[in-house]
Amino acid sequence: MTSQNDIKFQELKHGLYLVSSPIGNLADITLRAIHVLKNSDYILCEDTRVSKKLFDKYSIKPKVFSYHKFNEKKNLQKVIDLLISKKRISLISDAGTPTISDPGKILVQECIKNNVEVFPVPGASAVTSAVSISGFTDKYHFYGFFPEKQKEIREELAKLSTINSSIIFFISSKKIEKAIKPLQTFFNDREIVICKEITKFYEEFLRTRVSKLQSVVKNLKGELTIVISEKINNKNISNKLSESDKKYIKKMTKNLSVKDIVDLMSFSRKISKKEVYQYCLRIKNEK
Repeated sequence: MTSQNDIKFQELKHGLYLVSSPIGNLADITLRAIHVLKNSDYILCEDTRVSKKLFDKYSIKPKVFSYHKFNEKKNLQKVIDLLISKKRISLISDAGTPTISDPGKILVQECIKNNVEVFPVPGASAVTSAVSISGFTDKYHFYGFFPEKQKEIREELAKLSTINSSIIFFISSKKIEKAIKPLQTFFNDREIVICKEITKFYEEFLRTRVSKLQSVVKNLKGELTIVISEKINNKNISNKLSESDKKYIKKMTKNLSVKDIVDLMSFSRKISKKEVYQYCLRIKNEK
C-alpha cells in the first residue's frame, strides 16, 4: 500500500486552489487535496463547523476563514489582496467542488481579472457519482439546484425536456413532492433515479419512472441528487395529436410561446410542427 509519504508532491505555487471535499464519507478525499490544504496559508470554508470535522480527521491546521454566499462580496477584496501578496489560499465548500452550485465563482472571476492563478484539485462529485450508477447515457446536462417558483420550474423544465440526454438536479427532500407534477408534465415517460445520502451509511438509490414518482418520495431526508434519463424511444408513437396531447398543449399555452410549444411537441412527441402550430392557433382563436 502506498502511503502519502511515498508520493512526491510539487511545491505549491502561489494562487487560489479550488479543493474538492468529500460529499459524505470523509475517506473520499485525495492525497493531493490533503497535501494542498496542509500547505495552504489560508483556507476559505463555506461553513467552518462542517470543515472542522475534515480538518480534525486529517490534522489540517492552517488559518481558516468563513467564506459563503452571504459574505462572499464583502470579503472579496481582502482575499484578492492576500493572493496578490503571493499567498497560497484554498477554497472548499461543505461538500463537493467549489463554484459548482456552491460559492466561489465571483472569487475566481476576480482572480482572472487580477492575473492570479487558479488551480483545480479534483475529488468527489455528487453529479458524476449519480450519473455513473444511473444506467442512463453518460451524455448529461447538469442543471444544479431545482428552480424555486412554480412558473420558473415549468419554463425551465419545458426547455430541458427538449434535450436528449441525462439531466441532473439537486433538490431538497422537503421540495421534491412539489416538483412531481411539473416533472410529470414534461418527463412523464422517462426513468428517474433519486440518490439520497450518497457515500454515507444510509446511502440509497431509488429507481422508478417519473410517472410513478409519488410512490417513492415519502419520508425522504436531506439533499437529493436526481437523474432523469434520456428520451425513451417508442416506435409506436402516433404522428397525430391525441386527446392527452391537446390537454398538454392547452396547459402549456399559459406559460410558453407558440414557438416553444411547437418545438417541444415536435421533438418530444414526433408530431409534425404544422399540426401543433395549427392547433395552437385554434386555441388562441377560441379565447
